[in-house]
Amino acid sequence: MTEITTVKQRFGIIGTSPLLDRALDVALRVAPTDLTVLVTGESGVGKEFFPQVIHAFSARKHNKYIAVNCAAIPEGTIDSELFGHEKGAFTGAFEARKGYFEEADGGTIFLDEVAELPLSTQARLLRVLQTGEFLRVGSSKVQKTDVRVVAATNVDLPQAIASGRFREDLYYRLGTVPIVVPALRERPQDIPLLFRKFASDVAVQYRMPAVTLDDGARQLLMDYHWRGNIRQLKNVAEQISAIEQSRVVTAEILGRYLPEPHAGAPMTTGGMAPDDAMSSERELLYKVLFDMRADINDLKRMLGELMQGAGLHRPAAGVDIKALLPSAAQSASYAAAPASDVPGGGYAPVSVFAESEDVTDEPVREMTKADMQREQIVRALQRNNGRRREAARELFMSERTLYRKIKELGIEENS
Repeated sequence: MTEITTVKQRFGIIGTSPLLDRALDVALRVAPTDLTVLVTGESGVGKEFFPQVIHAFSARKHNKYIAVNCAAIPEGTIDSELFGHEKGAFTGAFEARKGYFEEADGGTIFLDEVAELPLSTQARLLRVLQTGEFLRVGSSKVQKTDVRVVAATNVDLPQAIASGRFREDLYYRLGTVPIVVPALRERPQDIPLLFRKFASDVAVQYRMPAVTLDDGARQLLMDYHWRGNIRQLKNVAEQISAIEQSRVVTAEILGRYLPEPHAGAPMTTGGMAPDDAMSSERELLYKVLFDMRADINDLKRMLGELMQGAGLHRPAAGVDIKALLPSAAQSASYAAAPASDVPGGGYAPVSVFAESEDVTDEPVREMTKADMQREQIVRALQRNNGRRREAARELFMSERTLYRKIKELGIEENS
């Protein structure tokens, strides 16, 4: 029995993919050292197993192992959580407190979602990695710690560095040894094995027969893109086990539980994997496009009502609506005609098709991605009365990411 097989059995890791075996082999080779490790991969691929493997096969295995989700800690308290604080350092600090780096002295600390750390905290972390020294919040006394750091992220760090959201020096410190965890679609031979494991777990837990896959369902399972990776596959297996009466899953049954492929996550064909970036920016742009479509429909309706009020006919099918819309110059020419020119008095509207000879249209500036993001964030904040948490939930992003976007885009929250 090989060492990799032993690791798989011990930690419940399922799969025979060469890419998975390569990642585990790197983890086992680097475990006896004290080198910093950076685990990268998409959300839901199982990155959290690798720091556990590294700690279990290191000389630190009898000391503490602490896992920290950096994205779940508010920006205002992250320094205190990681490095501790002194009594009275801030409002509510009624006593001194040790941070995770102090608690994990001699052991291993796992920093999940490390790309979500604020830049100020990144500078503190860099000092710990370089010298092993840190300061508690509110203290001037330098303290030492001996901690092995393993970090993980699903963010493209080089891109984050280019946009100024992540320190380049910290990136090279964390990535002394990189481990890339493959996406589920990159190991299709493992998908039926994982499905069978999840279905079996549900069957044992709820004392029911386990579901099985026919050939068509198995092929559909292997061809699907799996945007949410193992987490999504487990969710589908549990749903089918609990809802379906038939214990044999066909492709028709399985298809009802697989979301329709869309831009950014189509079903794979011929083994080709598309670009699968699951960024909050993409979700934000989808919402912008949906809102723009609704605005265009409203604009068409308003134009139709305006034309009817002016005694004009609706444009025939196939006529470009945009060509009929008033330009900026035409809009400026809307004025009221003298009452004497109108039978019965009142005001006559100027035709929407009248051209202005004195004013020329300014070129329309195309909206950039940043403009679209800014508009969508402002709308979400307005709809939620400025409450960031509700706005972030509506925009499918974390509250910290929303806060960072507000600062990057220069949004006035009271606007």
